Amino acid sequence: MSPGLIALVAALAVALAAGGLWRWRDGRMRAARAASAGTRLSEHDLGVPLGQRATLLQFSSEFCAPCRAARSALADIAARTDGVTHVELDVADRLDLVRRLDVRRTPTVFVLGPDGLVTQRASGRPRPADVVAAIGGIGSQESRPV
Repeated sequence: MSPGLIALVAALAVALAAGGLWRWRDGRMRAARAASAGTRLSEHDLGVPLGQRATLLQFSSEFCAPCRAARSALADIAARTDGVTHVELDVADRLDLVRRLDVRRTPTVFVLGPDGLVTQRASGRPRPADVVAAIGGIGSQESRPV
């Protein structure tokens, strides 16, 4: 094989691996980043009361197609789960919270405990099963960061 062809195949392999990793991580619930771990948000921060069990905080942007799908899924979970509230904020309107929570893309979803403590986050459209599991894990963790 020529060196040019080897370089092309290597570049293709790296691109496929990076794409696979991106797709695997996209939308997965995970522990809050250091910038947002331990952060407490209040009714004053969000403009609405916190859920008695959990609050699903979604950061969206106006032209974000995955944001609409996330909104639908999170609103459905909140409607079916007692004590869970869904709050959607536009990143352009809440740059203070975007910086405070280190939001880098939309949608970004945070799961807050009943005390407003950030426990988990997902960048990208979250998987409903992961969101339900994150809500279920709040009581066993007593709203401590994961």
